[in-house]
Amino acid sequence: MRINPNCWDEFSELKTVIVCSPSKIDIPDKQTAEYMQWKKPVKMKKAQQDFDNMVNALEKEGVNVIDYSKYLPEHDLSFHNKLINRVYVRDLVCVFGNIVLPGEAGTSMRKPEYVLSHQLFQTWLDEETFPVQVNNSLTALEYGDVMILNNDAVLLNTGVRTSIDSVFELKDSIFKAGFSEIGVIDLPRRSDTLHIDMNGNVAGKDLFIAKSYMKFLPIQVLTEKASTYQMANEFLNRHGFDIEWTTEITHTLADINFLNINSETILISKKANQNIFKHHPKLQKKRFIEIDVNELEKGGGGIRCMTLPIERGNYS
Repeated sequence: MRINPNCWDEFSELKTVIVCSPSKIDIPDKQTAEYMQWKKPVKMKKAQQDFDNMVNALEKEGVNVIDYSKYLPEHDLSFHNKLINRVYVRDLVCVFGNIVLPGEAGTSMRKPEYVLSHQLFQTWLDEETFPVQVNNSLTALEYGDVMILNNDAVLLNTGVRTSIDSVFELKDSIFKAGFSEIGVIDLPRRSDTLHIDMNGNVAGKDLFIAKSYMKFLPIQVLTEKASTYQMANEFLNRHGFDIEWTTEITHTLADINFLNINSETILISKKANQNIFKHHPKLQKKRFIEIDVNELEKGGGGIRCMTLPIERGNYS
């Protein structure tokens, strides 16, 4: 597999993305779903249709889509097919500039996905590009908690699935990749604040959409030599973002867990509350592509959770 990792933001033209088809088994009833921390029971036949909708929409926009499950060794595939969370690939690794850094599962049920995917990525990338040993000292760091704002700054949440100790273990690798600031926010520990991308998201090169409560939270700003604090709006404004604070999020995953295909085009769920996108003048100019991923969202993740950008166009 020839891939050229290159991601300096969340909004430049998406060229290559990694996904994973859903598990082959159903979640049969509400009680089982609750034990697995899912929202509702799921029929995997419908989940596969949703997944195909997403892949087709991406490919129609010219994105190269790689389903990594198709490249797993045969002896791993039977087991991997039974991993019910495997479709949520965003958490596994993150491309910082031209470097791919591994994550570490924040819950034991997801650890096998990390091990098997990292083993596969080691066959695709050299050790300099994918220094897999970086996660040896991590206790919990899932990349749904990371937003690459631009080629200078990264926003990172410590919360349910990402520990502050792991952030400090990883920070030097992020600086080495070419970024100069890491903003660390600490979101409330709740099921609807599991990752940062369930609370806020980049919507183009100069706009950030966030749940309104985040305006009250401070951000710890880390550089190679110092640590200071700013409020969330000050940090984002300083890095060139207007902020659309919203109280209109009614379905966390569908509403805010979207994916930028390029600076003007956003892939969203059909269940998204589109009132969120009607107020800010910069949002009114966007092109929105709606897809039905309702069955997949029942597992607790949305479109952004299910897509792992590997290559975007040059930052501008």
